[in-house]
Amino acid sequence: MPSLRQFESRPQRTVRSFTREFLENLRYHRGVELYATPVDYYQALALTVREYLMQDWLDSLHAQTRTGAKVVCYLSAEYLPGRQLGNALLNTGLEEIAAESLQTLGLDLKELTEIEVEPGLGNGGLGRLAACFLDSLSTLDLPAIGYGIRYDFGIFRQTFVNGWQIEQPDSWSMGASPWEVVHPQFSNRVGFGGHTESYYDETGQFQVRWIPEHQVIGVPYNILVPGYRTKMVNTLRLWRAKATEEFDLRIFNTGDYVQAMQQQIDSETISKVLYPNDQTPQGKELRLRQQYFFVACSIQDIFRYLPSGFDLRNLPKRYVFQLNDTHPTVAVAEMMRYLMDERHVPWIVAWDITSRMFGYTSHTLLPEALETWPVEIFGRLLPRHMEIIYEINRRFVEDVRKTWPGDEDRVARMSIVGDGGQPHVRMAHLATVGSYSVNGVAPLQSRLLKERTLKDFSEMWPQKFGNVTNGVTPRRFIGLANPRLVDLISSKIGDGWLA
Repeated sequence: MPSLRQFESRPQRTVRSFTREFLENLRYHRGVELYATPVDYYQALALTVREYLMQDWLDSLHAQTRTGAKVVCYLSAEYLPGRQLGNALLNTGLEEIAAESLQTLGLDLKELTEIEVEPGLGNGGLGRLAACFLDSLSTLDLPAIGYGIRYDFGIFRQTFVNGWQIEQPDSWSMGASPWEVVHPQFSNRVGFGGHTESYYDETGQFQVRWIPEHQVIGVPYNILVPGYRTKMVNTLRLWRAKATEEFDLRIFNTGDYVQAMQQQIDSETISKVLYPNDQTPQGKELRLRQQYFFVACSIQDIFRYLPSGFDLRNLPKRYVFQLNDTHPTVAVAEMMRYLMDERHVPWIVAWDITSRMFGYTSHTLLPEALETWPVEIFGRLLPRHMEIIYEINRRFVEDVRKTWPGDEDRVARMSIVGDGGQPHVRMAHLATVGSYSVNGVAPLQSRLLKERTLKDFSEMWPQKFGNVTNGVTPRRFIGLANPRLVDLISSKIGDGWLA
């Protein structure tokens, strides 16, 4: 099929063309002219800037497909991307053109950029680090996809009553965001609960299948991530949970209106809130559902882009996953499940593929802060994954015993499945065993990670451990926040530091 690019030129970077695009978006996308509000102007402006990004985004995707370039897949439960409009204008170099264009229409660029509501998809350094990495990857012309959850209500909105903090829902997504591009045709199904069963396939090979009790649908929302003054535009792909059947007409007609919507309520709870309270069994279960939901959607997503007949043994040459802390660690077990159960790859080959695809970033030093899941909850929600983790652990423990014969205390410390009264899955151990690389986020923290928190593992695999120091993008936190400081610094050392 011929590409639209053969018939359509990209928007020109002139004040005149920018003004024309802006007015067309105001008329044809917002449906207003005389009675436009500031929000209408902001939306039209954002759509105009997005059009400049869209062609570069599509070109980036085409280039990745054509060349078979290796893609970094960043798995994170949090993202704090910040406001998009100012960052996009800075990175594309459209600031002056946009400001002059709006000025001719009697509008002020700064006032419009202040209207944007920041996506509430994180609550701290974990989310900001993820967003900065994506910005940096785009600026370095490295293909990448950030995967996470599109929370309806992200980080809470802070209010005070009689001197006490009161947390209110952060309704950041109530108005349609012009920066999101939804693709329901690329939705994925994710299972929970149920049971497993074994069988022999047509070639006589022993296989296992998972029969989930229920499923939810993950709908992808794309946010474009432009590099600084480059043509590379990467993707932040966030998954929103949706019910397989949103409405039961039969139950509705009996008069039980709430029950008719129950499946939708249960399914969509997964992507409602960032970090639900896990002090209750229901909250703990919801967190595990969230983690598996976005990981399963993301792993299915990469297989969609593989060419027909692709040799899965070469998968690590096409994709690599970076685990941002322990939240997405179940991805190790999910990759094994998908390769073995869906693609019928033998265990030894599947483990070789999986263990070359994951890197793990640890943000935590305190052993008690490392994430664990009770086997009872994990096995009930993800029975096939529990089986796989037991087998990973069995083989791993054999290797530990060969390395340190008779040291059962070390075996107990290193085991992926811990006991301690209540059997539990140690997610940091699973991430370390299943990854080719483990890093901390500062030299001191990385050293303590090797010497204390994961000491046994660093003694077994010293080559796995390294350090990647945290940083923030100078483009947003200096270039966008303080243009006069940019001018001062650049007058002394040039402007190369921004890139």
